[in-house]
Amino acid sequence: MSDEMDELRRKRTEELQNQAAREQDAQRQNEKAESVNQQKQSILRSILSDQAKQRINNIKLINPQMADAIENQLISLAQSGRVRGVISEEQLLQMLRELQNTKRDTKIKFKRV
Repeated sequence: MSDEMDELRRKRTEELQNQAAREQDAQRQNEKAESVNQQKQSILRSILSDQAKQRINNIKLINPQMADAIENQLISLAQSGRVRGVISEEQLLQMLRELQNTKRDTKIKFKRV
């Protein structure tokens, strides 16, 4: 009887340790994601005008994927040193137009016989 109780205690202790380890991993991942997001926002604040920031925030409400694509493109340009000064709203709009033009429109046509 005592051996069974010891075995149950050992298993329960292992389960609790595994659960604690998973929670710590999840917390580390959340902290890392938050850190990356803060760095991303810091870069964007430094290269965008107030109007351009507002424009991206509006786009996020409507099309989050497009906003992420533009933000990633802007960060890439900034990190490569190709951004000089602050990006205005007009420059951002031009980038958005170019991004929309690169999308492929897929059309399916049916022939009825």
